[in-house]
Parts: sequence; C-alpha cells; structure tokens
Amino acid sequence: MNKSDPILPQQVQRLYQFNLYGRWLFVLFCWLTLGLFSVWRLRGEFVLWYEDFTWVALRYGLAFNLTPAFSLFFCIGVTGSVLVWQSCHIVRGLSPREKLRLENQVIKIQKSGPSHPLWKWIFKNN
Repeated sequence: MNKSDPILPQQVQRLYQFNLYGRWLFVLFCWLTLGLFSVWRLRGEFVLWYEDFTWVALRYGLAFNLTPAFSLFFCIGVTGSVLVWQSCHIVRGLSPREKLRLENQVIKIQKSGPSHPLWKWIFKNN
C-alpha cells in the first residue's frame, strides 16, 4: 500500500471514525463511573441547593467535597474537549498533519497484517 492508493482516504475515514467512537466511549465511561460517583456523593448538597441556591452554597458544597468535585470537573472537561475536537473537524475538516498521521497509522496497520486489532475495522470490504 502506498499513499497514492485510491482506497486510502476511505481507510483513513474509518480510522478517524474509530478514534471518534473511542473518544465518545471514554466520555460515556467517565460519566458512568466518575460522574455517577460524584452525583451520588453530592446528593446531600443537591437538596441544599434545591432549597436555597446561592453561589456560596455551591462553592462550599464543592470545596468540602473535593473528590466528587474533581471527578465532576474531569467529566465536564473531557466532554468539552471531545466536543471542541469534533467540532473543529466538522467545521474545518481534518488538518493536513492529522490526515498524514492517520495515513501513516493505516499503512502501519496494513503492514502488520490481520493480527492487528484494528485490521477488521479498517480493512473490512477490501
């Protein structure tokens, strides 16, 4: 396989889709583990915030529950970064650098053969 192969853009697109699905699965995993842990540990604070929400109550509720707060912020940060990453690719398309990286990765997978875990995903129907 070389860079002038007409099927290469299709394979690069499949690898990009795999990366995209992997990122969203990681976000889902974070929310189902750390996010639910955070919400469960902050359930007492939610009652207080529901009764009388103030920014001070929010600040102290998060300040005195550091582990759930950091877990929640991590989930929000990961979700935001994946949203920005995907939005940039939707609006501008793949950068030449990213496209080259994906092409090189497809070529590497091609060279390693069917023993590579991504072989079936990238080279299905070829």
